[in-house]
Amino acid sequence: MQTAPITPSGKHLPYEVKHMDDIEWETIRWPGETGKMLFHPRPERPTEPNAGILRLAPGAHHPVHNHDFAQVWYILSGEFQIDDNLCKAGTMIFHPDPHFEGKFETATGGDILIVQYPGPTTGGRPIYAGRFNMEERRDIREERTDL
Repeated sequence: MQTAPITPSGKHLPYEVKHMDDIEWETIRWPGETGKMLFHPRPERPTEPNAGILRLAPGAHHPVHNHDFAQVWYILSGEFQIDDNLCKAGTMIFHPDPHFEGKFETATGGDILIVQYPGPTTGGRPIYAGRFNMEERRDIREERTDL
């Protein structure tokens, strides 16, 4: 059975293709973290997810903090201690909305694929500006942990 091709309309948008090599590494707010967010919220597309790769240097860490959006992480390389859980390559972590991220640290460093998306329960949206594209990292004590 042959069907007509699906084409974009005012209601249905086309998919987008991006490659990591086309994007520069950006400074992220936590010590030892850089990232390439291939997709992220923009004023004209506020519900677009933060989606990309976090690269963590050995010794990278962040404190317990909260979010109103949901997110999924997939560990590509390295080992990460998240509270009492040692998470290695191949581990997937789901954070519902609202959620807290536990105490996080790595001795090895590594890469994590992350997808942060608007919370289906809270409607909270991921934040890109000032978090993933920082000109200069602030002292960790200056970072908010409540959003």
